[in-house]
Amino acid sequence: MSRNSKTGQDIRYEGQGRPSLYTPELAERICAELAKGRTLKSVCRDEGMPVEATVRAWALDKEGSFFARYAKAREIGYLVMADETIDIADDGTNDYMARLGPDGETAYVLNGEHVQRSRLRVDTRKWLLSKALPKLYGDRIAVTDPDGGEFKINHSFDLSGLSEEQLEAIAAAARALVSKS
Repeated sequence: MSRNSKTGQDIRYEGQGRPSLYTPELAERICAELAKGRTLKSVCRDEGMPVEATVRAWALDKEGSFFARYAKAREIGYLVMADETIDIADDGTNDYMARLGPDGETAYVLNGEHVQRSRLRVDTRKWLLSKALPKLYGDRIAVTDPDGGEFKINHSFDLSGLSEEQLEAIAAAARALVSKS
């Protein structure tokens, strides 16, 4: 066990010398970085940060104080990532490269690799956002009738061919369902 020189609090180290004891200051640092849109893996690579598995264990503890703070920081970070998709898509830097032609003239040609990398970065963020924040960024499926109106389901059954026993069995099943609710 050792002491944090800035806060004076005890920190327990395991394995490769990374902190594993939860402190409010450490939690605040982690959440601040997540709210900037960084991934947990990236944050945990920073000097003085615990391993990723330790932070995930703290985040899964719904009784602990870290649970809500972590969830909010992740949500804010995802919104930052959403903003980044616009920045990445609008940034045309390096989309074209200068090439010297056989006549000695400089021509600009499309840098397909850079354009594809930008597309991948946007698509990856869009996919992540659709899973992490489905109410905001998920696909919406509207069910309508062929005319675009509200879809209604009408059930009708012809019971005229059933025996008294069959009708009584259906009635008993319906009563059982109604009594459960």
